[in-house]
Amino acid sequence: MTEPVTVLCPYCGASFETMADCSAGNQTYYEDCTLCCHPILFHLKVDENGKLLHLETLRDDE
Repeated sequence: MTEPVTVLCPYCGASFETMADCSAGNQTYYEDCTLCCHPILFHLKVDENGKLLHLETLRDDE
């Protein structure tokens, strides 16, 4: 199950929409900013039903 989410790039500040895949439980993964192409670290937290609880985005160097 995927959910559309809007995130802010921690590098350039651009806002973009992406899809969060909640079917695999809690995850940590990288996705590049659609504008500046820097790697953004995503921390995805979901509940036991696969519903998105929290999405944190960080710079790769944090």
